[in-house]
Amino acid sequence: MTVLEKLKQRRAIRQYEQKPVEREKIEQLLQAATYAPNDRMREPWHFYVLQGESLKRYEEMAAAYLEERFPTKPQLVASSLAVVQTTPLVIVVTADTVEGDEAATKDNEFAVCSAIMSMWLTAEELGLGFVWRTRGVGLVHDERMHQFIGAQDNQRVIGTLFIGYPAETPTADKKRTHFSEKTTWL
Repeated sequence: MTVLEKLKQRRAIRQYEQKPVEREKIEQLLQAATYAPNDRMREPWHFYVLQGESLKRYEEMAAAYLEERFPTKPQLVASSLAVVQTTPLVIVVTADTVEGDEAATKDNEFAVCSAIMSMWLTAEELGLGFVWRTRGVGLVHDERMHQFIGAQDNQRVIGTLFIGYPAETPTADKKRTHFSEKTTWL
């Protein structure tokens, strides 16, 4: 299969079987991430792997966050928490910030985004489902996540990755705007 075919096939999977992801596969995902392009070989990523007890603590933190954020939407809170409760593996990914150098910090964030995409394509190859969350239960924009994982002051959370064996069949058709509508030839 070509890379383009693989990209067309890629889907966000949000429902997983209650089956743990083997450590060997987790290590393959992490290794794939480290081959992402990165400015000046800074390798600005760090991975926080949540399973078992740490995943239960994450669920408690997510519940508190969701209940505060959506006090009048208990169905939304419940459905969001159901996703956390049925996900066997969560990996939180951070990017290093560079004090006094916003451009280098941005470059690091871009590199981490590439690392996450490398993990996503590798997950598909390994038969794993994958979704990259930032908002809601991803807690990327909430200081609680930073504290929960014990990130250093110079680390910024970029994504919370939900990973497992798919319990859903991805849709075959992925609607995308044709590139010609988003391209200007100069």
